[in-house]
Amino acid sequence: MSRTARATIRLDALRHNLGVARAQIPTANVMAVLKADAYGHGLLPVAHELAALTDGYAVSCLEEALPLRTAGLMHRIILLEGFFDAGEIPVLSAHRLDAVIHQPWQIQALAEADITTPIDCWLKVDTGMGRLGFLPEDAASALEQLLALDTVGSVRWMTHLAHADTPDHAGTATQMQRFGEVVNDARAVTLPNSAATLSGLEPFADWIRPGIMLYGASPLIDADGHPPLQPVMRLEAALISVKWLPAGHGVGYGSRFVCPESMPVGVASIGYGDGYPRHAPDGTPVQVAGRPCPLIGKVSMDMIAVDLRNAPMAAVGDRVVLWGEAPLATTVATACGTISYELFCRLTPRVERVYRRGDEHGQG
Repeated sequence: MSRTARATIRLDALRHNLGVARAQIPTANVMAVLKADAYGHGLLPVAHELAALTDGYAVSCLEEALPLRTAGLMHRIILLEGFFDAGEIPVLSAHRLDAVIHQPWQIQALAEADITTPIDCWLKVDTGMGRLGFLPEDAASALEQLLALDTVGSVRWMTHLAHADTPDHAGTATQMQRFGEVVNDARAVTLPNSAATLSGLEPFADWIRPGIMLYGASPLIDADGHPPLQPVMRLEAALISVKWLPAGHGVGYGSRFVCPESMPVGVASIGYGDGYPRHAPDGTPVQVAGRPCPLIGKVSMDMIAVDLRNAPMAAVGDRVVLWGEAPLATTVATACGTISYELFCRLTPRVERVYRRGDEHGQG
């Protein structure tokens, strides 16, 4: 590619992070969460890399599940939002896909379905998240109805923690208490997402479902003291312009940044058309030629401007790292008032994905 806007995916780091997840609860099965194109890292490359290491995959919908089956991956695959209409049920049955059940109409649709292969289900309880799931007082009835259907195979429990990123939040304890009161101990249970897994909130879960942690970003507000994760994605561009601007010169649309002195300014080949956040403020960290430098001026569709006073020898063609080992995606996300999930997921198709094993040059 002549224009550099590249996301390098470090497969060794991906495998390392899954190992961290498994080590947290060694007796649990692992379902790797691959929704949203594996959080922008590439659905099939990530799925194939983890195939020998994971026990299942979690996706959001049928459109994300079928490519895995087409690619020959025969793991358990869970649709986290279940099926969206009754017409999808025969497809789930034919491809042996699991469905999360969170609404009464889904149970009725299963009762009326004409399928020969039963569908394994995950009965979701809304213990306090306020999104999908049966309220605790309705969960037992939902379970009874599911178990009575010939179209249903196994049934497992699940819930979702609203405050898992702050494990000591009172709401977390309340949710777990509610879940414990609902769950039949004889039935398989899944609970921990990335935050709950890293925090060890549910040491006896039979399934864990790591998502963002697989990609090297911690969901915890305070990640100190928790197992180290390795960044999987390095987003980079290149300097396409370097010049000295005089004091008082504006940079970018609206001259949001005005040079306080004569200074070197670089322009890098990436912008909001590639998914870099348009709302990134002045001072958002980037790395140029191995040196930390701040973004300046408004982000354009195809370009950003960078203050090069900390890298005065930088030249056209030098590498610009937007996130990766340094700066971390979580650091950039914090500067932009968002989360690493959004940074990863919003990358556009014109950002080239390159998959590497071994060192940063792809050797090994």
